Amino acid sequence: MSDVLSNLAHGFSVALAPEMLFLCIAGATIGMAIGVLPGVGALATISILLPFTFHLEPTGAIIMLAGIFYGAQYGGSVASILLNLPGTASTAVTALDGYPLTKKGKAGVALFVTTIVSFAGGSFAILVMIFLAPYLASIAREFGSTEYFSVMLLALIAASTLAPGSALKGLAMVIFGLLLGTVGADSTTGYYRYTFGNLELVDGLNLIAVVMGLFGVSEIIANLVSGSDSRQEGGTVSLKSMIPSRREMSRTVGPTGRGSVVGVIVGILPGLGPQVASFIAYALEKKASKTPERFGEGMIEGISAPEAANNASVQAAFIPTLTLGIPGDAVMAVMVGALMLHGILPGPSLVVEQADLFWGLIASFWIGNVILLILNIPLIGVWLQVLRIPYRILYPAILMLTCIGVYSIRNSGFDVAIVLIFGLVGHGMSLLRLPAAPVLLGLVLGPLFEDHLRRALIIGRGDPVIFLQSPISLGALLIAASLLAWIGFRSISNILSRKKKPEGT
Repeated sequence: MSDVLSNLAHGFSVALAPEMLFLCIAGATIGMAIGVLPGVGALATISILLPFTFHLEPTGAIIMLAGIFYGAQYGGSVASILLNLPGTASTAVTALDGYPLTKKGKAGVALFVTTIVSFAGGSFAILVMIFLAPYLASIAREFGSTEYFSVMLLALIAASTLAPGSALKGLAMVIFGLLLGTVGADSTTGYYRYTFGNLELVDGLNLIAVVMGLFGVSEIIANLVSGSDSRQEGGTVSLKSMIPSRREMSRTVGPTGRGSVVGVIVGILPGLGPQVASFIAYALEKKASKTPERFGEGMIEGISAPEAANNASVQAAFIPTLTLGIPGDAVMAVMVGALMLHGILPGPSLVVEQADLFWGLIASFWIGNVILLILNIPLIGVWLQVLRIPYRILYPAILMLTCIGVYSIRNSGFDVAIVLIFGLVGHGMSLLRLPAAPVLLGLVLGPLFEDHLRRALIIGRGDPVIFLQSPISLGALLIAASLLAWIGFRSISNILSRKKKPEGT
């Protein structure tokens, strides 16, 4: 314990140096601003700014890039809540209950809650990183392709419960998302699948373009079709109006704690990322709720759990990256690249050989999270002004930002067309009452799901029994089977109850 505290004190002495503090503030602020802008995202920003870090000390470079990553999670919830336009893929779930809260005139409360729970989730992950990083890294080593496949299968089936209505519809949308994930070059054979001769589809569908279309553009189309021009004023923009009631705050405690734990667990597993953490946290919270049918109508729990989870996941993702040299997602892969460009090889020896970097980075996490907390609360009033902009001005601005953001990722006009196409698809899905969130998770996990299935079968020489030989894999499969049985039982019960209703009338 004394060693940990002394190392942490050393980390703060590094992170509070003027240059490091400036880079931490700059990274967190840039990340928050980028998160608010729809479609741009932390990955594109970090990739663009990476060359500018070459002249910096390695510690300062990583502190700034990390600040952009977790800062984007704070900012991403703003557009999700106010406009149903996720700033990042991981905040798509926040829109499910955040946007209905805005419609009820509680946008300020929703933004305040997301800021607080984001800070709590990030802080919990930092504590875990300080005390348990070596142990958690060893757990991550136990995960092979069989374990990853089974856990992902469980996550995909659980995603069907994100649907506010029929779980069967949710399951169908998960499968639709998996099918979308098969578009592009096969990772094993290199064969082009469902590209229809279009080279733009070789790398698969742009995730951000699909998210923008399904959630943002579809909402714009729905409002244009309905002819609605009413705006929620959100009341007086005062600190008092933003602070949730005591009852609302008490309802956030449990979801924040559970979401933080989910975020840390998912964060340390390479290949998943904050978007998976937020989906799982939301599904878990819906299961734990006494009123699951109210999710999607503006539940505080529906924004607390995923926001705590995605922020905790971002911080925890540094555990396997720094201690094992295994990046958890694309952003972490860029981080590893940045370290290697500075002559530092991530791995078990980094904690000892690069103590300044490791403990300075951890200390900067806390500093950055406090800075984001201080910045976000006063800015809530600024974000609320967006709700007072007339639709005739807001719609073109949203579409322009969306198109610019998506185009900037790959400099592709085709991706802009994808946004518009999935905007129409999303509107059609809303008319048919088909949930969009499970589609997104299926698209995110689809390629990884397929890769791990193939690897596991290759290791097992084609024998599926290999999935039952690992306790972790077997446990996940049993839970998944139980969920499927429950979905089937509930669907049959609903069908039978509908048939009985006419007889009783």
